[in-house]
Amino acid sequence: MSEVVNVRSVGDGDDGGARLSPLERAAVSSAVAAVIMLCDMEVEGERRWARLRARRRKLMPPATSEGLDSAAICDAVLEVCCALGCGALPRATPRWWMKRRTGGTWEDLRPADDATDDYFRDKLQMSPRVFREIVENLSLILQRRVTFYREPLQPDHIVAYALYRWASGETYESSSCSFGIGRASGLVAVRDVTAALLSVYREKVAWSTGVLKAIVLRAFADKGFPNCHGCIDCTHIYVDKPANASAEDYYDRKRRFSVVAQVVVDLDLRILNVFVGYPGSCHDVRIIHLSSLWSRAAVGKLFRGPLVLLPFQVQTNGYLLADNGYPPSEWIVVPFGGTAQSPQETHFDNKQKTARGAVQRAFGRLKGMWRLFLGSHKTNMENLPQQFVTVCILHNILIDIGIPFDENLLWEVGANGVRRRVDLGIHRPPRLLCMETSTGEAVMLPGVGGANDAEMTAEGSAGRHSSSSAP
Repeated sequence: MSEVVNVRSVGDGDDGGARLSPLERAAVSSAVAAVIMLCDMEVEGERRWARLRARRRKLMPPATSEGLDSAAICDAVLEVCCALGCGALPRATPRWWMKRRTGGTWEDLRPADDATDDYFRDKLQMSPRVFREIVENLSLILQRRVTFYREPLQPDHIVAYALYRWASGETYESSSCSFGIGRASGLVAVRDVTAALLSVYREKVAWSTGVLKAIVLRAFADKGFPNCHGCIDCTHIYVDKPANASAEDYYDRKRRFSVVAQVVVDLDLRILNVFVGYPGSCHDVRIIHLSSLWSRAAVGKLFRGPLVLLPFQVQTNGYLLADNGYPPSEWIVVPFGGTAQSPQETHFDNKQKTARGAVQRAFGRLKGMWRLFLGSHKTNMENLPQQFVTVCILHNILIDIGIPFDENLLWEVGANGVRRRVDLGIHRPPRLLCMETSTGEAVMLPGVGGANDAEMTAEGSAGRHSSSSAP
């Protein structure tokens, strides 16, 4: 400092006050200098902020309407950036190696107005109310914890993607882009939703009991088949050439790669029993022998009702209707067939064919709504049986709540421009195969035993590595 500070003590006279010592004068001078420097720094800081605000006002365009001060907004942005840099606020943006989620079909499925109902039926084959009920029942299983990377997919997002994948039949690449997720996330979503539906709604595919059983028996009795419990038939699920299995086993009579699914339905098209997973080269008779239906019928556990006298003096306590691909037995009723038939036999065959048409209509509704299983598609042979049983569960859910089916889904335009019905994968056996021959050639595979009423997946998937040939 340039000024010299002299401090006198206040006294009674000129000579009464004592001067400060040199050490005291130095201390006072240092304190005064520090105060003056602090004041200068504060003044310089205010001048610097004033110049910065003036510069921002020059660069910012003039405001045309009332709103927040631009300078204040810039200050707020600077403060937020500083807070992010210091770690005071969590990072909200995803890491650079993660795919950013976008909108697409999932954004359009979000409830906005009444017009969304039609969009839901078109994309997910159900109403928003049914979708919300399914999501609510599966939420506890599908809910994921929050990690440091980004917010996990919510249960409604996961369920919607799996339903869209089954309903549209699109590949994982195209369907996952519509939902703003990656292919790997799509694979995991389908796997998790499949397991959740099998766990929560397993009872949806089961033999009728109680009042429902009485309704089924009454419906078949009105068709002329008392004590009938359902119709049985097989359909082929077309797939691309399997990569990790013997391709010859999956090569069926139509020269396509497929997996066989055996289904039992009632006249309301509800699926009562599913057995799926064996290669497409297996005959229908061999499939029924390998399923638990045959073993349960052999020990008398399949049908336990009272004996009923059928036409032609046949007594039975329960049976299923089938086509000529199956041999007649105590619990399987097939048409007489042949060319030289009596009027009674012809009348019986016509009635049996009419009633048995329920299983074909069930296949049409099932594959028409869940089109992934209508045409050939690339799939994992390990979880294909589980996915097919899952859509059978959804099939029954939609029937129980009265969701209608559009018959136009069963028609397509061929390569020649002619409109034709779609191929439901129902193969007619070229000749009748006797049960002894079929069962003699059948090989029981590991893991086949222990099936339940629905025969959901275990025994069916175990047959994918079997060695078989078409008769």
